[in-house]
Amino acid sequence: MKKNSIYTILLVVFAATIVFIVLRYRKQQQQKEAAQYSLQERRGALANTAEWASTKSNARSLLAALEKNPSDSRSSLALAALFIQEARITGNFVYYDMAAMKWVNKVLATDSLNFNALILKSLLYLSQHHFADGLATAQRAQKINPYNAFVYGLIVDGYVEMGDYAAAVENADKMVSVRPDIRSYARVSYLREIHGDYPGAIEAMKMAVSAGAPGDEATEWARIQLARLYENTGQPKWAAMHYTIALNERPDYPYALAGMARLAVAEGDYAKAIAFYLHADSLMNDYSFKEELVDVYKLAGQPAKARALSDQIIGAMTKDAQAGQADESIGHYADRELALAYLKENNYQKAIDHALLEYNRRPGNIDANETVAWAYYSKGDYASALPYMKTALKTGSKNPVLLCHAGLLYAKSGDTATAAALLQEALKLNPLINEPLKREGTLVLKQIKKA
Repeated sequence: MKKNSIYTILLVVFAATIVFIVLRYRKQQQQKEAAQYSLQERRGALANTAEWASTKSNARSLLAALEKNPSDSRSSLALAALFIQEARITGNFVYYDMAAMKWVNKVLATDSLNFNALILKSLLYLSQHHFADGLATAQRAQKINPYNAFVYGLIVDGYVEMGDYAAAVENADKMVSVRPDIRSYARVSYLREIHGDYPGAIEAMKMAVSAGAPGDEATEWARIQLARLYENTGQPKWAAMHYTIALNERPDYPYALAGMARLAVAEGDYAKAIAFYLHADSLMNDYSFKEELVDVYKLAGQPAKARALSDQIIGAMTKDAQAGQADESIGHYADRELALAYLKENNYQKAIDHALLEYNRRPGNIDANETVAWAYYSKGDYASALPYMKTALKTGSKNPVLLCHAGLLYAKSGDTATAAALLQEALKLNPLINEPLKREGTLVLKQIKKA
């Protein structure tokens, strides 16, 4: 009798728990659906532009239209697109992803084959680093409308992130043939860069910049990518010119400020670099600014600030990642970024764990493989690192950081001939890369030549 009573009590408790979870989930869903999202105020110079005034006016009109007619799918998707663009401009992805996903899912709930809704959902997935989901959603949309250039761009992005570079090139060709514009030229540039063609990448990114309207966020983003190409090929004057143009066309553009910070680091002016990074970080929540600032604090002899900021980065990214596990509207996979952050703290096992999580989602991607390889290298496990590094080199990329990492690993593995070739290629143009890495690569290359 006692056993039967205990079992009965346990079953009742279990059933009550399930009911509670279901009711709580439904309540959360209802709260999300009922939530009203409005634009949040911008900071700095971007709050005083005509573009911002226009954005606010458009948002008010769309929200008014939806209040009048909640089933207005066109206004729903226009508002979602506006929120997605605002996330790009401000870096407030958590808030604006929720806002955009609400309206996209509302449309898809009544029209699962709505092409524009699928496009926006794919874009959100890719932004959140849910690359497989983003690719699959874009492919669904492409079957509905195979003559749309934008959908091919999303497919290109998905294939790149999943490591299928041949398919990415094929779809980039389709995209350009449908509509040669800033978006297609930028993707051609990136694919050329991945395959080691820096001159071709620079040429295509120049075309992307020329195809856009000066001052638009998309145009200045492309200009920043062009400047980064100049950084990687040891042409800091050209990089500085484009960062300056970007700041003139779009005052306080955070990515241009970060670019100026990197140039200051290369000149050894760490105080100036820190000021630029802090300014950029005050305008946009982008972890890359903070991560680069950690390195500058170390170079400037401020290890306490570097460690405190590194801890802040890891805490914030972990919190965002945990939130995303339960909610697709805010989820953001950040395991590669977490791996790199843990490497800065010399926590090699944590770095390996997160790098492998990222790798398992997309084992063909060269960046994911490089991250695993470098995490193992940093721990001193060169044998485990080598297979991943070989995959990272499969496209023939001449990215100087990748080549430095590979050269150092091959040197530790005893293949000095390959190490020397990789390090010479990485350093020959004196690229603007992390100074400690550049110094280590230069030292190892000298040691190989002396041997």
